[in-house]
Amino acid sequence: MTKTDRLACAPGRAARELDLKRSEFDLAVHLGLVRTVPGDGGGGRRVARAEIERLRAEDGFPSGLRERVATAGTNEGAALMKVSPARFTSLARFGLLVPVTFYLNRYRTVVWLYLAEELKRFAAEESNTRLLTGRITPAPLRAALKQGLDRRPRNWRGRHIGFLLRQAGDDPWARAAAVACLLDPTDVAEVVQDPYERAHMDRCRPRLPSHDAPGSPAAELAETLMTASEPDEVAWFRADLAHTIAAARLELRSAEPTAPVVTGVAEAAVVPYETARHATQLFVSSRG
Repeated sequence: MTKTDRLACAPGRAARELDLKRSEFDLAVHLGLVRTVPGDGGGGRRVARAEIERLRAEDGFPSGLRERVATAGTNEGAALMKVSPARFTSLARFGLLVPVTFYLNRYRTVVWLYLAEELKRFAAEESNTRLLTGRITPAPLRAALKQGLDRRPRNWRGRHIGFLLRQAGDDPWARAAAVACLLDPTDVAEVVQDPYERAHMDRCRPRLPSHDAPGSPAAELAETLMTASEPDEVAWFRADLAHTIAAARLELRSAEPTAPVVTGVAEAAVVPYETARHATQLFVSSRG
């Protein structure tokens, strides 16, 4: 075992040591139940040994941790809440039940999954009784559903951006990239017009959940679900992107070092992004 392995381990190993399936582990990270740290040399995120020991020392391990990441689809969720699958779907489409993840089955049908704990809490809340036991769906809910309302994709995006921003931490470029990855590229280009800034931001772009091979019908459907589409939602993401990219520019300018005096044999160096951008623009201008 290397020194790195003694201090932290890869997600697959961490999942085994926490007695979780990989999908359960990924969800635990998503929910902030398992804290990760950046890998050495820019590699993927890892889990510190101290974090694994902390979780293993909790009362009820491992069943307690498994219960917190247990998910339910429509039928299982309806059974937990003691309602019909149709009523469950109506509540979810109206936005009262927020999915935590989704997958596409072999028929390319979207299967939304919900945290079992959240469903139980919703059913136990006295103020929700009329939504669960009434024989007729409340009029506002019924009217909205007839018009095709479905807030599940938007609610998933709203939940997922929280996860991405938490993973980005205080890095403004990573935060900007997190917001941008849920926007259509056209919207991103309109907000961040400098191609050099977009390229810099793309290097920080987080990976979204993959669904089938890139370019396949399933992957295209998943991409549609993961892209902001409603006008007010798009406007909110665009405004947030403009704010975070402005913060990133300020940090970049304040952090850019002055050019060092080099003597002797030149050594390879990483050119600051802002310096490279200005140098390229000056070169293009001189060629014009």
